[in-house]
Amino acid sequence: MNNPAQIVIAGNSENPLKVNRLGYGTMRLTGEGIYGEPPNRPEALQILKRAVDSGINFLDTADYYGEDVTNRLISEALHPYPSDLVICTKVGGARKPDKSWVPFNRPENLRASIDNNLRTLKLEQITLVHFRAMGTHGAPFKESMNAMFDMQKEGKILHVGVSNVSPEELHQAMAMGKIATVENMYGHGQRKTLKMAFGTSYGGEEVLSICEENGIPMIPYFSLLNSLAKKDNRIAEIAKKYNATEAQINIAWLLHRSPWILPIPGTSQLKHFDENLRGAKISLTEEDMAFLE
Repeated sequence: MNNPAQIVIAGNSENPLKVNRLGYGTMRLTGEGIYGEPPNRPEALQILKRAVDSGINFLDTADYYGEDVTNRLISEALHPYPSDLVICTKVGGARKPDKSWVPFNRPENLRASIDNNLRTLKLEQITLVHFRAMGTHGAPFKESMNAMFDMQKEGKILHVGVSNVSPEELHQAMAMGKIATVENMYGHGQRKTLKMAFGTSYGGEEVLSICEENGIPMIPYFSLLNSLAKKDNRIAEIAKKYNATEAQINIAWLLHRSPWILPIPGTSQLKHFDENLRGAKISLTEEDMAFLE
C-alpha cells in the first residue's frame, strides 16, 4: 500500500516543507467546550513535548482555541522551537465568553489575529496559516483571501492554506495565489459535507481529488469523531483483526487512503496520544482498504 512516511507542503514554492506524515492537533488541549485552560496543564505540556520527541514536526493550532490557550502551551513547552517544526495556525474565527463561535474574517480582524499569533507563539513569521472560511458569515471569501495574500507578501506569513472550503472556494483561492494546504472535515465515518449546529463543515471527499491533482496536502479535522451519521462497524471489525482500537484504525485508514493526507489526531490524554502513534504504524492490506471503502 502507498503509505509514505513524509509529505511535502508547498512543493511548488521556493520554500517547500517536508514533514512527517502524522501531525498533532492541539484543539483538545483546552478546557471544556474548547474554551479555557486545560484540566491537567502538566499533562498538556507533556503531550506537546512527547509529540516532538516522538518525531512529530507538524502542530495544528489557532488563537481562538482556548482562547489563545494552545498557542501559549506550545510556546511554554517547546520554545525555542526545533528547526524542522512546522506550527500551523488558523484565522477567520473567534470565540465569545458564552463559548459561541463567530466569524472574525474581515481584513482588519485577520491582521489582528496574525499579530496575536506571532506574539503568543513568539515568532517573527508564521510558517503556515489556514484561513477558516465561515460560509456566508462575515466578510466575502475573496476579500478575506486578499488579506491573507497581502500579509504573505509582507512576510508575516510564509505559506497560505484554507480550511472548511467547498470545491468552488478552493478553486477560487487557487486562482488568487498559491495554496499550500487544505484543512477540511474528513474521517472514515464522515467524508462529505455535513450541516452541524454551529454551521456547515465541508467534507474532505469533495476536495481530495483537487488536492491530489495539484500536490496539495489535505489535513483532516474531526477525523476521530465517532458519533457522526455515517459511522458503521467496519472499522471495528478491522480493529479486532489487528488487536487495535477504532481510533488507531481510523488513523491507519487515513494514512493509507491517500499519500496527500496529513492526519492530525488530537487528544488531551497522554495514553491516547501514545495509542495514536502506534496506530500510525499499522500496515493495512489492499483487502483491508477495499473492505473499508
